[in-house]
Amino acid sequence: MATVALIEDAEADPEVLAVFADIRATRGSDFINNFWRALAQDPALLRATWERLKQVMGPGALDPLVKEMIYVAVSTANGCSYCIHSHTAAARARGMSDAQYGELLSVIGMASTTNALVTGMQVPVDAAFRVDAP
Repeated sequence: MATVALIEDAEADPEVLAVFADIRATRGSDFINNFWRALAQDPALLRATWERLKQVMGPGALDPLVKEMIYVAVSTANGCSYCIHSHTAAARARGMSDAQYGELLSVIGMASTTNALVTGMQVPVDAAFRVDAP
């Protein structure tokens, strides 16, 4: 259950409606998900978050599908069920196959395991891996 009310269009102020309109236009969909509706409690935070997300997830050096898959991996590491679901759906919409999803989950699982082992053992970083190494 949400800790804040989800703002529906009928109760949104003009600033929120403007962001919702941009979300709809950018995504080519009338759907505004619950994350944005919750953020609409704070119109400035809604706008700032949307603008940054648009920039980060927009065109760049990384393929859009890769960006979505990274988002799934980080969301898994952070335990964010909402983002796991929404970005898995976005990755599938961008063409992620069942085989790619399975491989992604394998990489997430492997990284989680090796991260826990190296953290537990406090293995020092090899000089060859350090950017500041001579």
